[in-house]
Amino acid sequence: MLKLDILVLSVHPDDAELGCAGTVLKHIALGHKVGIVDLTRGELGTRGSAEIRDKEAAESARILGLSIRENLGIPDGFFENTKQYQLQIIDAIRKYQPEIILTNAYHDRHPDHGRANQLVEAATFLSGLRKIETFDNGELQKEWRPKQLLHFIQDNYIKPDILVDVTDYWDKKIESIHAFGSQFFNPDWNDEPQTYISSPDFIQIVEARAREFGKSIQVKYAEGFTSKKILGVDSLFDLR
Repeated sequence: MLKLDILVLSVHPDDAELGCAGTVLKHIALGHKVGIVDLTRGELGTRGSAEIRDKEAAESARILGLSIRENLGIPDGFFENTKQYQLQIIDAIRKYQPEIILTNAYHDRHPDHGRANQLVEAATFLSGLRKIETFDNGELQKEWRPKQLLHFIQDNYIKPDILVDVTDYWDKKIESIHAFGSQFFNPDWNDEPQTYISSPDFIQIVEARAREFGKSIQVKYAEGFTSKKILGVDSLFDLR
């Protein structure tokens, strides 16, 4: 079994890159094992295809240095917070036993993001109940509940509960985003319909948000997260 320190559960391939790739890169550099499990293949996206996005996700995983990247194949756009999909996510959580889960925003411009947040939140709690039985290769999985569930901030502004300095990893984060050439600005894809995120301005918006968060903690770039659980520190001097 591969045990992860951090597991990102995000609904679309590229959500993790946009929302928390800097944090992922930073913790991998610190020696932690990090993986991404995408819930859907993003097959309803205006540009590209599920097969193309599979390849792009694999390339981004290489850039990020992930320990694993998997896709649950949940239907894009039409999933609900049901037992069927909760069990798929519970299986992934118990398989990798992460200490921390990062997932989609509470609410966002794309309705899938908020619904995925609710689905992952429910599955994270249920994963700790031993009377819910799931199996991996025929073996009964052990119940597992992570210590923390954090939500990255996406297109809509949400006031963060915590900010992570990702200045040293910003260029690599942008490289991982550009691995999704079918989705973001790419002159080779001019024949495809143009979308909000394929505009060259979109990456500038992502950077502006990170600069805004960075300013709050006196660094160049930061990523923000929210938590429904009250967070604590060992010392007031840990605060920035």
